[in-house]
Amino acid sequence: MPLDIAQPPLLNRPDCANQEGTWCQRIFELTNNELVSRSAEWMIVRPAKILMILVVAFTVRYLIHRAIDRLTRTTAEGGAPPLLLRTLKEAPGAVRAAASPLLSERRAQRSRTIGSILRSVTSFVVLGIAFVLILGELGVNLAPIIASAGIVGLAFGFGAQNLVKDFLSGIFMVLEDQYGVGDTVDLGEASGVVEGVGLRVTTVRDSAGTVWYVRNGEVMRVGNKTQGYAVAVLDLPLGHNADIAQASEIAGRVAGEVTSSGPLAQHVLSPPEVLGVEQVTVDAVTLRLTVRVRAGQQWAVQRALLTKIKEAFDAAGVPAPYSNGRSTVPPG
Repeated sequence: MPLDIAQPPLLNRPDCANQEGTWCQRIFELTNNELVSRSAEWMIVRPAKILMILVVAFTVRYLIHRAIDRLTRTTAEGGAPPLLLRTLKEAPGAVRAAASPLLSERRAQRSRTIGSILRSVTSFVVLGIAFVLILGELGVNLAPIIASAGIVGLAFGFGAQNLVKDFLSGIFMVLEDQYGVGDTVDLGEASGVVEGVGLRVTTVRDSAGTVWYVRNGEVMRVGNKTQGYAVAVLDLPLGHNADIAQASEIAGRVAGEVTSSGPLAQHVLSPPEVLGVEQVTVDAVTLRLTVRVRAGQQWAVQRALLTKIKEAFDAAGVPAPYSNGRSTVPPG
């Protein structure tokens, strides 16, 4: 009598395993497991595609950042800036008023600022595209999201006109190189040192330490005190009985000695110039002297020259205001 040999149960073969060349078929042949083969798409294929998207995105981001760093480094080291890093002032045919060393310094500062902005924009665009592709791989229907984003964007555009104005103003400020981080500016309502330049808001810290956040769209005028070069202006008050020729000679000689040697010499771009009498009032005669210096150094040069010229005037007996038999303390 033949023995009954137990036959193994027939495997429940999923439909996807009947499709040649699919991962479901390969996994089923390896594991003979219906659940694992059905999940092959989620366990292997989609994670692999997502990983590939991330690898490509970060590689592209790295290569673009490297190219941006190379461009900005070349400009910072004194090379001619590429078209992307040029300001509107440096467009072909434009007049360049700044001297070559000052222009090179400004280019280096601006190249670092533009490089930082370009790297941020690149990261946002590349990683944003990668995020959208990953959502597509996860089976998220992007059509309703894109349509909703368009409607929301339209409504947002009507309701955020000031924000759009700020962004556009910020873009033109960067293109025109109106100011940068570290510049001392006068923006009308706020004056001080620029601590941050964004496409929407400029951050300024005044002399009292207060931080001002100024919307770019609200800036009607910009006075940049540290762009290109600066002028140290000294108004020297004299008594009415002072010898103007003698005072002018002393002021010019002392200013020339101070600015030609010592720590101030590296900041001076041209010899001091005595312009002569600037103003005559009932209290004093004002003698004006100017020195062209590097941007941001005018205040240090002013203080040093005022100290030395005051000492020279006292030594030579040049009369000061309110010393003609009247009170030595100015009124009010």
